[in-house]
Amino acid sequence: MSTKKIIVIFLLLIFSSNPSFAIKDIRKENTNINYKYENVNIDWWKSYNDAYLTGYIEKAIKDNNDLQVSTLKVEQARQNIKLRFAKELPNAQIGFSPALYKTPFTNSTSSSLSVPIVVNYEADVFLKNRDKTKSMKKLYEAQKIQERAAYIAISSQIGATYFNIVGLDRLIALQKQLIEDRKNIYELMKIRNDYGLTSTADLTKAEKSYVLSVADLSDLEKAREILLRSLAVLIGESPENINNIKRVSYDKMVELQTIPNEILSEVIVKRPDYLIAEKMIEKSGLDVKIAKKEFLPTINIFGVYSFNSIHGAGGMGWENALMALAGSAMLDVFKGGAKIANLRLKKNLYEQTVQNYYKTNLIAIKEVNDALCALKFDNNKYEKNLKSYNMQEKDYYYTKIKYSDGLISQLDLIQQRENLLTTNKLVISSKINCYINQISLYKAVGGNL
Repeated sequence: MSTKKIIVIFLLLIFSSNPSFAIKDIRKENTNINYKYENVNIDWWKSYNDAYLTGYIEKAIKDNNDLQVSTLKVEQARQNIKLRFAKELPNAQIGFSPALYKTPFTNSTSSSLSVPIVVNYEADVFLKNRDKTKSMKKLYEAQKIQERAAYIAISSQIGATYFNIVGLDRLIALQKQLIEDRKNIYELMKIRNDYGLTSTADLTKAEKSYVLSVADLSDLEKAREILLRSLAVLIGESPENINNIKRVSYDKMVELQTIPNEILSEVIVKRPDYLIAEKMIEKSGLDVKIAKKEFLPTINIFGVYSFNSIHGAGGMGWENALMALAGSAMLDVFKGGAKIANLRLKKNLYEQTVQNYYKTNLIAIKEVNDALCALKFDNNKYEKNLKSYNMQEKDYYYTKIKYSDGLISQLDLIQQRENLLTTNKLVISSKINCYINQISLYKAVGGNL
């Protein structure tokens, strides 16, 4: 048989033993940014009709550091698949080996030049390497889902932080009015105290309320500044640029979205953590399968093709070629029980993964129900506070009429307005809580609202 025929047979043997070679590779994922908008369900965020909020989420998709790291981890997992896939392919090397030697009982020196080509290949007859690549691919798929979870988590943080800032803007404005009213109350009561119309105890109480309201304003302003810095970091901005963060006015916020009576169980199986748990079960199953195949023999094919040019022997022609083709089937007879222990370990990890899957399912149901329950109760609280505010507003309206008719003092009017402002603060806080709970529900269902 000629040398060329032997080479052809050798290459066909390698290619045919691994059908995935040269015909299948891990294709690069579409790097289009549109899938990132799908991860956060951008259409749901647009339902708030707030260009500032939507803009901050879109900016975070491009600039948030945690999201960038999450995307890079996906690429890292993809490259790990390629590294694993490379082990399914032959390993070929080519060398260059010049030599200068002198044989005994001669006075002349000889030289030679060898160009060896060495090919090693583990024939994947039992598809052990293929299963290892599949196992690695499950990690890649899980990382992609983890990336989606990161986008949902960051967008939820942005939404909650943004609405809290909007609420604090309004609360700070009301607190300043409240401070002004309590200051006026204190000054009026001081005058009345000078005339003996108000006790010193009541005056001290009024002064205390005024001082406490000033302290409350400081707390509100501190909370807003902290949240502004947090929002800046979330959208990839410097915390020093908080003055450039724009937001909608509280009065222009859209009405609360309709609260669903129930959440279908099908939504739970679309949560990222649930999908990741499924992928890990699939991976653990493959790892058990691989551990069993470790008991099977390893089949290797080894080939060498070398040109050896010896001084005065006609250069590197076919007559100076050397070729060797060999194969082996190796079976481990004794490894100190390592393979048995490895199989038991993989089975144990599989059982742990199954239990984690069950736990993830229970946690998913709990979180969805908790978020829905909180939303319903807080919405009910908001409606009651709003009803109370409307009644308080009517009282204040009639109080102003009485004041215009001279039936009550200015002190009584200001005290009534103080009650109105206090009730209004409760309305704002409960309404913002409802917005936060909507976002919690969005996160609990994996963005599938």
